[in-house]
Amino acid sequence: MVDDYFAPLAKVLSFHYPPSVLEPVHEAYLVAHKAHQKQMRYSGEPYITHPVAVTSILAEMHLDLPSLQAALLHDVIEDTGIDKKTIERQFGHDVAELVDGVSKLTQIKFETKAQAQAENFRKMVLAMAKDIRVVIIKLADRLHNMRTIAVLPEAKRTRIARETLEIYAPIANRLGMHGFRIEFEELGFEALYPLRYRVLKQSVTKARGNRQEILAEIETTVHKALRNTGISAIKVLGREKHLYSIYKKMANKHIAFSEIMDVYAFRIVVSSVDACYRVLGAMHTAFKPVPERFKDYIAIPKANGYQSLHTVLFGPYGVPIEIQIRTEDMDAMAESGIAAHWLYKSVTTDKDKAHLRAQAWLQGLVEMQKGGDSSLEFIENVKIDLFPDEVYVFTPKGNILELPRGACSVDFAYAIHTDIGNACVAAKVNRRLAPLSSQLVNGQTVEIVTAPGARPNPAWLNFVVTAKARSEIRQAVKKQKLGESIELGRRLLERALTTLSLRLEDISPENVQAVLKESHFNTLDELLESMGLGSQIPLAVARRLAFVVKEEEVEEEKEKQKATKVLSKQPLLIKGSEGLVVGFANCCKPIPGDVIVGVLSSGRGMVIHREQCKQIVHLHETPTCIYLSWQDETPGDFPVEILIDSYNRRGVLAALASTISRSEANIEDVRVRDKDGRYSEVRLIITVRNRQHLAQVMKRIRALESTMKVVRV
Repeated sequence: MVDDYFAPLAKVLSFHYPPSVLEPVHEAYLVAHKAHQKQMRYSGEPYITHPVAVTSILAEMHLDLPSLQAALLHDVIEDTGIDKKTIERQFGHDVAELVDGVSKLTQIKFETKAQAQAENFRKMVLAMAKDIRVVIIKLADRLHNMRTIAVLPEAKRTRIARETLEIYAPIANRLGMHGFRIEFEELGFEALYPLRYRVLKQSVTKARGNRQEILAEIETTVHKALRNTGISAIKVLGREKHLYSIYKKMANKHIAFSEIMDVYAFRIVVSSVDACYRVLGAMHTAFKPVPERFKDYIAIPKANGYQSLHTVLFGPYGVPIEIQIRTEDMDAMAESGIAAHWLYKSVTTDKDKAHLRAQAWLQGLVEMQKGGDSSLEFIENVKIDLFPDEVYVFTPKGNILELPRGACSVDFAYAIHTDIGNACVAAKVNRRLAPLSSQLVNGQTVEIVTAPGARPNPAWLNFVVTAKARSEIRQAVKKQKLGESIELGRRLLERALTTLSLRLEDISPENVQAVLKESHFNTLDELLESMGLGSQIPLAVARRLAFVVKEEEVEEEKEKQKATKVLSKQPLLIKGSEGLVVGFANCCKPIPGDVIVGVLSSGRGMVIHREQCKQIVHLHETPTCIYLSWQDETPGDFPVEILIDSYNRRGVLAALASTISRSEANIEDVRVRDKDGRYSEVRLIITVRNRQHLAQVMKRIRALESTMKVVRV
């Protein structure tokens, strides 16, 4: 009975492997069969049929013996009482590591299903980076699950299908395993949208029946062009678009089904690279090429190792023809990707390169996950990384760099090195300065300008597209915010301690430890960070550190008032460039020269207001309100809002803009409201250096003939 389930696998093994492989694989089968003996699948079949089917998929790909044994045992750690050490004793370290890499994290309880899946994926990525066979086993496991997905309950079927389309199909594509990707997408599409799948399948079947005549005409012309050049093609195939790619094109590009089916696709496989380019010339002679629709993936291979020439031509009756031209080796690589490392006995340099590219990509994922806060954030970054539509740009030395479509100069900087991305201040595209946010296009040469001491700008997260750039910026911003909040917290605490005639150095270690324990912090830096972020009141912490405790609330209140008065005489100096933990209020827009106060806001740090701001008048005598003062030299430009009443004349806005520009100020926003036909109200947000600069700007605006009144809002 046992060998009945093993028989299909034994048949595949006898066809692809020497007889010596059969016995150790059978040994792993016996262990798996015994472990899963009482388990059944949703279909009612014994569970052992699943690992046998997964192993058969891998055997067709010629994977090595440890991979086959691991495939048979891939669920025993997760679903049975067998542990990793038992597998290692019987089958060796290699097999045990592979099985563990594929297994899920069943021992840890997670708050949500999504978090559990994300953490499982993170673990699998780490195992994949150590050994690429882990991902191939996992893909084969998922492929068989998708082939038998119809028997699952609808909710589970939908969840698995969506996960397959979002994660596993793109991973197969990233690793160059085209056959796997196509099947994942077809099965996932059918399970997720069964009605759309059926309707589209019927439409495609009908449309293909109507295309035979024109297909035959194109194929005849292609063969004639090949004969004229003296090239004998190994094969010429009419390439059918699969249903999911048709569906995606219709959804993403908002085009009708008839427009997609009007494209005729062919693949021409020849013997050499030289022949590829000669066939390209022949096709461009037979049919007119469509401008800007030619791609040379032979000279510049895709990240997953894919190589081919792509061209789009005007065919008979004006129908577009897509043609792919490649060698036999390239065709095999396009189907198998990294699996070609095992599938073909004569491992060539190209196959090794695909394997190395895959390893480099996985290593990049490992580096990315080190900086991530959570598994959910990590998996979102991976999804970004899995959907590239490539752009090829050059470094100043002429090296080619591949980036996803929509990438900008900041993505380019981080792709070269994290340190270059972090220190980036400007970029030159084709030797001209360009905004960091501008999207790059094929063929551009990009040069990054760096500066010592420069730091990533959190605003970059609004336009970067690569997972590495997003992850590194977030990590750098977190470190920057941490450092700034600790520094601000230290300044606030030292200032509060002066009311007690103390310095931080005067506080005994015992007092510090007692306050840390009471506040549930492990280190003084954590306490300082919490103060810098506005979550702890500096005056309260200072009194606790000094053990100044009053028995009566009245006396404590008096002390608070006294402390506030003392602090008002010793304002905290602000430069205006403190960064992430010191912000400026939008309600009153303070600028250097204004009398200012800071309000500690929990989790946000300190928000600076003008002293007379109506929003914070009620907070003036509370411990959350900090008296501040600008440093003598405060660099930078600060936004301020002004209101102008003017006569409604032609050219008023132009005159205002010219005057403000001559005053070395900049307009950030302008709004005009018509009062009664004769008068207009103009609200401007301009940037100035300080109050003196603002006064100069307003004086020049008042001097204009059209101005009736100008005031700061």
